[in-house]
Amino acid sequence: MTLTGPRLDDTEKEKNEGMKPDQPMAPVQTALFKARTVLIFGEIDMKVAERVCGQLLALAAEGNGDIRVIINSPGGHVESGDTIHDMISFCGPRVKIIGTGWVASAGAHIFLGAERANRFCLPNTRFLLHQPLGGVAGQASDITIEAEEILKMRERINRIIARETGQTYEKIVTDTDRNFWIGAQDAVGYGLVTKIISRSEEA
Repeated sequence: MTLTGPRLDDTEKEKNEGMKPDQPMAPVQTALFKARTVLIFGEIDMKVAERVCGQLLALAAEGNGDIRVIINSPGGHVESGDTIHDMISFCGPRVKIIGTGWVASAGAHIFLGAERANRFCLPNTRFLLHQPLGGVAGQASDITIEAEEILKMRERINRIIARETGQTYEKIVTDTDRNFWIGAQDAVGYGLVTKIISRSEEA
């Protein structure tokens, strides 16, 4: 099942997301690790979830200092988004998340993994909330089961959005029935974002 935004044309899968155990860290990766910063860019899938969770756990093992997660994503696989969402609170240190570009669908779900006080975005960030999308095929009984699971998933995610934004569940159900786009300033009023920032030291 996927929770994804509009289709991106000519988008390539991320390459070389992981490193072999005997490979040294690249300079950029080393700098990001020292800065306790994790990047989430592009479609959310199992490889991204594995990489991000590994980085969060490694940084947690290094110390209790704050971790910053910067996200720009069109969304993707729901369960991969769930994993990162949950790992943000599970890993231990405080995680500050910063949205940039667009934070859509499963990306928005990940964004809401941080506590409300620790959710920031850059001025031109856009957010997209909507219901899970899924294509099912097969026997009628299997289709019925999958449809029921999609409805359960929709309710679960809508309740998370309501809890994390302070909006009523009924409003979230209405807003996410179709693609619900929201800009940075409105995202603050909606409860998605605590503060719009323009400089690194503001978060």
